Amino acid sequence: MKLLIEKFHTRLDGFEIYSLFKEDLNTILLDSARDEETLGRYSFIGINCFLTFKSKNGQCYKGEEVYIGDTFEELDKIIKEYSIENNTDLPFVSGGMGYFSYDLAREIEELPNIAKEDIDIPYCCYNFYDNIIILDNLYKSVYITALGILKPQKDSIRGIAERIENGHEIAYEEVGSIVNKFTSDFEKNHYIHTVSKVRDYIKSGDIYITNLTQRFSCNTRKSTYEIYKDLRHVNPAPFAALMNFEDFNIICSSPERFLSIKNRMVETRPIKGTMPRGMDAEEDLRNKNILINSEKDKAELLMVVDLERNDLSKVCKPNSVKVTELFKLEEYSTVFHLVSTVVGQLKEGISPLECIKACFPGGSITGTPKIRSMEIIDELEPVGRNIYTGALGYLGFDGNVDLNIIIRTILIKDNQAHFGVGGGITWDSDEECEYDETLDKARALMRVL
Repeated sequence: MKLLIEKFHTRLDGFEIYSLFKEDLNTILLDSARDEETLGRYSFIGINCFLTFKSKNGQCYKGEEVYIGDTFEELDKIIKEYSIENNTDLPFVSGGMGYFSYDLAREIEELPNIAKEDIDIPYCCYNFYDNIIILDNLYKSVYITALGILKPQKDSIRGIAERIENGHEIAYEEVGSIVNKFTSDFEKNHYIHTVSKVRDYIKSGDIYITNLTQRFSCNTRKSTYEIYKDLRHVNPAPFAALMNFEDFNIICSSPERFLSIKNRMVETRPIKGTMPRGMDAEEDLRNKNILINSEKDKAELLMVVDLERNDLSKVCKPNSVKVTELFKLEEYSTVFHLVSTVVGQLKEGISPLECIKACFPGGSITGTPKIRSMEIIDELEPVGRNIYTGALGYLGFDGNVDLNIIIRTILIKDNQAHFGVGGGITWDSDEECEYDETLDKARALMRVL
């Protein structure tokens, strides 16, 4: 297919532009609201959806068509059907935006089905767009792309550009505090006892590390748009998103990349190791140094890095998989994190969707060994994870991909908000500290709800 791209300049940021299109059906914002020189350089808005693909338990829905199929293979077919060449430096110019839920792993591996599934949404949902608005957050320029499927290319670009030119900047106002009651699928003592069970599995040799999650829920009447506006203000993140689907919404402020594929080079950035931000500069510095020098947290991250190297080695050329960063400290509004970067080059004949399937779900939110960890997660966590610790982002018709790990993320359905928080459990874990870490991670999400 032939793609048309036009460049404009704008004073508006990605969220302000999204605000102009928020009432349009099936519009999605992939928002890099932090660190514009590196991870957060580009934001993307998908408008004028021409095709939606959904799947659950092997049942696929492509527009009005319903059939049995493999989610990753069916998405691969769509990418190939609308294949384009991208002769620009822009990472995403045309394709789909959506998510893979953690529970999609049941299509890949034989797993027990013990945890209760209490929220009914698709395991996968991707919208494919006629137009993508691309924000270069570093140079404050905007690109508009058009496939010409729903409307002539020049007409659609002209109409979108006029809406942006007539838009205005948004002054942020702190929303008044709302007293909200949060419930969890774990009582504190139950969570602490479950951490002990994970340590028993480690002692018996089943696993080295496993991620354990608790889920918080509350009622909400606040609009998805207002919640996200507050969240991007209090907790800006490089892999954030606002997704409005037919009967549910996703509000995300993830700091973690699952997989990026650009020109067949693959990158993953696992996070392991968390410390809360301090109440003042002195405590901030002290907590930062504790994390940098924590042998436990470094050991956690190293185990996950080994897992990610093994996953990438299944789909990458021999000797191309390398660790380019090992223990990098990153600062966020409520926590510090330790991050690593692993890269590789895809083998000939391996498609981006095959790469995603081989590595899904991310090792930082399962554990090592991955499959045994997932079995233990299903046994010990009371409810299914749903989208939490899955991945969301874009699938480009040019073969480029960028997906986050779905953490720091709120799912809203039927006026109920749900979000998971967890951490990696090792033999050295302190049960009380692990529980407190989940609360540190929940703080920004609780604040905006």
